[in-house]
Amino acid sequence: MSAPEIRPTTEADLPAITAIYQQAVREGTATFELEPPDLAEMTRRYRALIEGGYPYFVAMLDGRVAGYAYAGAYRPRPAYRFTVENSIYLDPSFHRRGVGTLLLERLIAESEARGFRQMIAVIGDSANAGSIGVHTRAGFKMIGTHPNVGLKFGRWLDTVMMQRDLGEGARSVPGN
Repeated sequence: MSAPEIRPTTEADLPAITAIYQQAVREGTATFELEPPDLAEMTRRYRALIEGGYPYFVAMLDGRVAGYAYAGAYRPRPAYRFTVENSIYLDPSFHRRGVGTLLLERLIAESEARGFRQMIAVIGDSANAGSIGVHTRAGFKMIGTHPNVGLKFGRWLDTVMMQRDLGEGARSVPGN
């Protein structure tokens, strides 16, 4: 197996990204969306992130989009402007091959380079050991669990909150 290439996403990648996310919506608990968005909606979301100055990457492996990751606004209020929330989704055939780790490492580095100071992971389903493990290995700390906040597939799901500093984190104030 060759090493994945992590590169900035282009609009040409969006059909593959849409397919990965649609499967995650239909079959998984990492996202609490219930209806898979179409290509037009995924394109709108992508453009909003890029226009907002957020990083968005794909992992290419064996000539295919193996997964993708992006950072976006954690919350819309201006006081949160230095905090991002990450999202990572993989094609299931590429799970447990280090792709998620490489995407997250690149996303962290690029978010730091863009001046963000905190990264939040909101992990759907406290049973999602793979995502929790990837984030833990990347330096995220557990900050809490919201029990039973989502209802999907006829069962209640938790969200796990994890966080890590980016760059100087809260040790200084940006611009000072």
